Amino acid sequence: MQLTVNGTTRDVDVEPDTPLLWVIREELGLTGTKYGCGIAACGACTVLVDGYATRSCVTPADSVEGAEIRTIETVEETETGRKVVEAWVDHQVPQCGYCQSGQVLAATALLTETPNPTDADIEGAMSNLCRCGTYNKIRAAVRSASEA
Repeated sequence: MQLTVNGTTRDVDVEPDTPLLWVIREELGLTGTKYGCGIAACGACTVLVDGYATRSCVTPADSVEGAEIRTIETVEETETGRKVVEAWVDHQVPQCGYCQSGQVLAATALLTETPNPTDADIEGAMSNLCRCGTYNKIRAAVRSASEA
């Protein structure tokens, strides 16, 4: 099957129901996308599929064939992604950092679709878990990126 990841179309020899997360990490060697829970609850595995935040741990590889998949490795190639990363740094959001690639991609998807989100929009879209509890910093960084 062929998958387009970060602008490059790649042939991957995997079973159709292989989780996209494992294709990204094991087949393509892109390890910025993290494994967290395996049941789409935590969001550490979030990637963008055609611009939408998608939990890759439960997404079968064959379901995204023909889609544009973006991982944390290329998030700064878009203006919105750059603004999010800059806001994350300015607000010193990460503590342990494990969830941050998924958080940044979720924020990028939100701001791409809703450039001026309300607090309710931010709360609804930023459903990824952060064991360190940096939710206030996350909200502030999303707000800051939306105003940049």
